[in-house]
Amino acid sequence: MNIKKSLKAALLGMSLSGCAIAQQGPEPKVDYDEVGRVMAKMLMNRHYEKLDDQELGPRIFDLLMKELDPQKVYFTQHDVEAMKKRYGVDLHNRLLIKQSNVAAHDVYSMYIRRVREMIGFAQKYLQETEFTFDSDRTIKRSRKKLQWAKDSIEQGEMWQNLVEGAVLGETLRRDNIAKLAKEQGKENPLKDAKPIKEIIRLKYKRMLQYDLDNDKESIADYVLSAAAKAYGPHTDYLSASEYGPFKAGMDNEFVGIGALLQGENDGATKITGIVVGGPASKGGDLALNDRIVGVDHLNDGNIVDIMFMRLDKVVELIRGPVGSSVGLQVEAEDGEKKIIVIKRGSVELKEDFASGEIIESTDADGKKHRIGFLSLPSFYINFQTGENKCSDDVKRILERMTKENIEGLVFDLRGNGGGSLDEVRKMAGFFVGRGPIVQERDSQGRVTLQSSYDEAIYDGPLVCLIDSTSASASEILAGALQDYNRAVVVGTSSSYGKGTVQRIMEISRMLPFRAEGRERAGYLKPTVRKFYRVAGSSTQNKGVESDIVLPNILDAIEIGEKHMDYALSYDVIQKAPGYEPLDRAKLFIAELKGKSLERVKSSKDFTYMQEDVERMKKRIEDNAVSLNMEKRLEENNEADMRLKHRNEDRVERFKLMQEEDHANYTFYRLKRDDLENEGLLKYDPTQDDESYMLKAENKEADLDITPEWPSRMDPVKREGIAILNDMIELTVNAGALDSVKK
Repeated sequence: MNIKKSLKAALLGMSLSGCAIAQQGPEPKVDYDEVGRVMAKMLMNRHYEKLDDQELGPRIFDLLMKELDPQKVYFTQHDVEAMKKRYGVDLHNRLLIKQSNVAAHDVYSMYIRRVREMIGFAQKYLQETEFTFDSDRTIKRSRKKLQWAKDSIEQGEMWQNLVEGAVLGETLRRDNIAKLAKEQGKENPLKDAKPIKEIIRLKYKRMLQYDLDNDKESIADYVLSAAAKAYGPHTDYLSASEYGPFKAGMDNEFVGIGALLQGENDGATKITGIVVGGPASKGGDLALNDRIVGVDHLNDGNIVDIMFMRLDKVVELIRGPVGSSVGLQVEAEDGEKKIIVIKRGSVELKEDFASGEIIESTDADGKKHRIGFLSLPSFYINFQTGENKCSDDVKRILERMTKENIEGLVFDLRGNGGGSLDEVRKMAGFFVGRGPIVQERDSQGRVTLQSSYDEAIYDGPLVCLIDSTSASASEILAGALQDYNRAVVVGTSSSYGKGTVQRIMEISRMLPFRAEGRERAGYLKPTVRKFYRVAGSSTQNKGVESDIVLPNILDAIEIGEKHMDYALSYDVIQKAPGYEPLDRAKLFIAELKGKSLERVKSSKDFTYMQEDVERMKKRIEDNAVSLNMEKRLEENNEADMRLKHRNEDRVERFKLMQEEDHANYTFYRLKRDDLENEGLLKYDPTQDDESYMLKAENKEADLDITPEWPSRMDPVKREGIAILNDMIELTVNAGALDSVKK
């Protein structure tokens, strides 16, 4: 699993050589009824939990409705009840008797009718209405937990409010940007923007086109994915189009042109980033802010108009094998129209590679002290070649840090959505040595032990940072370090809580060899096992709980397995044989927690965070946005003043902190490429502008003058380092005391 995938999902041409590519000409004929039957059988036989048929039908229907209309704005309660009467209890049986595709198209046809009706209604209401914004009406921030509108009258009133909210929101946004630009003496970046109503009309047009672009594969995907997810949130069906990006995300390497794209409201697709050293960068013709309006997938002169096309469809057109070429019809910023041909190639997402830094300080006696900071965004490995392993990168960084005599280490797993289990097994051994790392139990109750066979590389004081988006493989690692009493875990109250194992299964292998279109049958990703920590507890639902909890806005948001539909339960098994934890007293948890709490209490930045947490919780609980201009202006002014006062405080305080950092610390960078150097690369984090991607200027974002964290160390990173320093001191003092006793 990899939760953090937004960048990967947006990179142009993300495809592995040999994976599915965009299809030209007629859509391939695939018998999705047969695919559904085979998939249902595979789930019944392979999934970790066995579910009753009577339970599955309602689950599939519920998930299908949520997948199509998550904010409950298109269907009415009457629509849902009518579809439920036809399909609400027997969708699982329809899969088994090869009638799921009929149901999929029937439900989707109703969905499209409602989307056309409501988008048409919204555009008409937008065009005909002069908004005064003086009512006491409100709209919901989120409708996910609400009921559908009971009838068309209630639905119409809801959409009127949604349209008015969209106009009011855009009006306030533009006014705020104009105000900020004036205050800062800058040009208003929206001075030439289209009229507000036109922008919103185009947004609605793009929303409609997104659904109209769905082909037979996409429509079948809705039902097949719902059927898979009825077994659990991480069990899924991947269409042939989805598999390429999924597989490439695990490999952390793509085949494409190496550019970041963004759908524009006017229908074009804009280049907002170009990977340094990638195919587009090497070609030199494609520029930031170029707008793609057509794609020639085979570079044979047949250009496909992509205006208002779904972003994933545009990406699929741009994909292709290594060495092949794609033609892009673009409009440059100066209005020039041209065709740019780019040869596709491999693109590594280097920003997701493991990286480290050594932070050096000098004490009052002139003695130098060094600590390490190691970041791992994901557990990556190229599954095709077995190369590009994160364990290899981490090993090299740890060996270099050990050689440079670090006294302690912070291991940052925040935002790490997981990846290769085998990489976790190896990596945990770098800290605990040989021994059991994680247990796995299958559907028959059989428990398998995964161990590390590597000698420990680093055995000093260790702090592990997590947050509520640290999931799967990162939870196994953090859990093992915690169970062995090898590290102090610091962060949000707990990690994500994904304690299950999925396996990719090719559905075509179960289809007749001569079945038409079998190569596009897709893949099943069923949950086949559960993870258990060596101490016996599962990470499922509960996650890894931090030893020291720090304020974090993520704790105010519903992130985690426990908020997912039909998540598997938490349970406990026996401890792993051979599991022998270290002495927990030597982690000094109570002392570290007390010292950290005092710092957090006196920290303005953590105070701000805690205020934001409480404010966010209240916003989520209230779940209402006013449609009254005066009330919204009052709320916005209050937020602006709060931010202004914070920034005034931060500017002076951060300046002093930065001066102290420059006086007290020396930073050495240890990225993958730096490890080739014999000496350490000294650098200033505030001036380190090395980027693996050139990004388009965002003039609106530039109006945010909130200062950067001193030395680019956010409060959690800074506190993690402070906890580590306390741990080093306590460890040294305890060691000295032991020596005296001996």
